[in-house]
Amino acid sequence: MDIKAFWEDVITQNRERLPSYFWEDTFVRWHCTNEQFTVDEYVRANCDYPGNWCGDIERVEEYGDTIVLVGKVYPPDKSASYHVVSFIRLREGKISELDEYWSDDSDAPEWRKEMGIGKPIHCQ
Repeated sequence: MDIKAFWEDVITQNRERLPSYFWEDTFVRWHCTNEQFTVDEYVRANCDYPGNWCGDIERVEEYGDTIVLVGKVYPPDKSASYHVVSFIRLREGKISELDEYWSDDSDAPEWRKEMGIGKPIHCQ
């Protein structure tokens, strides 16, 4: 599977091509919101999400039949950003399972700042 093409089709909300990456019986799980989708539901949730999006792949690791992708997603004006970690299980070149963990990017909480520990990973 071409992981870069899949990522691009997710980010650009390509309703026509997205289903082609999945087996018909695949389930997609978004663990942070406790949701499980069929492929059709996933395509609808992804493609009907409001706005236009940009995104970068920050890391890809492959382990046998599993691809782990870390990505950053943001609107064109960069007014917000989100990170996703995707565990993509493949069967014969198509996705048979997709588990994703989405998070808003934000500053460290005040209680940790007050402790005086840690430092930013990236300058903003």
